[in-house]
Amino acid sequence: MPCAWITSDLQLRLILTLFLVAECLSAGMKGPITSNNSMQQMDNGNHSSDSTITSSMDRKQSTVTLPTEANTSLLVLVGTKSVLYCPPVLRTNVLMATWEIVLRHKPPCFRAFRRDMNRTTTENCTDERITWASRPDENLALLIYPVAITHDGNYTCHIVTLDGNFQHGYHFQVLVPPEVTLIQTENGTAVCKAAAGKPAAQISWTPEGDCVTEQELYWGDGTVTVQSACRWGGHHVPAVFCSVSHLTGNKSLSIQLERENVNLKKQNMLQLLKRMKWNPMPATQRRTIHFMILQTG
Repeated sequence: MPCAWITSDLQLRLILTLFLVAECLSAGMKGPITSNNSMQQMDNGNHSSDSTITSSMDRKQSTVTLPTEANTSLLVLVGTKSVLYCPPVLRTNVLMATWEIVLRHKPPCFRAFRRDMNRTTTENCTDERITWASRPDENLALLIYPVAITHDGNYTCHIVTLDGNFQHGYHFQVLVPPEVTLIQTENGTAVCKAAAGKPAAQISWTPEGDCVTEQELYWGDGTVTVQSACRWGGHHVPAVFCSVSHLTGNKSLSIQLERENVNLKKQNMLQLLKRMKWNPMPATQRRTIHFMILQTG
């Protein structure tokens, strides 16, 4: 029967240990929790370290291995909301946190928080759309809302803790959907344009034709306009499709070319009539040409 007594004793101590661990977790790991007297009396012999297990839970939680430095690339749609987070360390271990914000054509901006003084400071931060997500003593995250093209840049959270220094950097890239249009010119060329997108869009045609694609970069905000002009020579193409691919989504437009062919014939006939003024032509032939122009209208 001693074996059964030992088994029962171990089971009881395991249950009590699990209970203390659950109590420790529910308390938010705010301080060391010691075991009760009954457990100490049961364990005066070979297992006197059980009380140390629960009292060291906070230390184990606070010493979870974290990378001292991490980096993330973010693609964010213009006009939306974005929240950037600091390294996931225990809030009670934080001594000081600083957000370093480096945007294009602007001096670095710093937002800092000192826990011992419960005070925040800022330097060179003029954009009101970039703020603390909430109270820094509760949440060190950074809020960007609404996201604008000018928010392209690098954001880094530096944290000084009792366990060392940590940082998390974000390479922040703002996406802008292009405005897509498809028209025909008087000479029968189809022109597809993806205007002011970021980054540059890609344009393809169905069916494929003789196309020329150009890009125009706006250096002020980093947006790009892409224009593709296509002709199909002497082929009879009643309709064409312009497909625009972009990180914010894809779009396809179509256009009928039959009407343009009619207009082109009409223009040719008008030019012929102008030449008729200088070259004698039988009246019956002139009436036929006039009739054809009226029919194409």
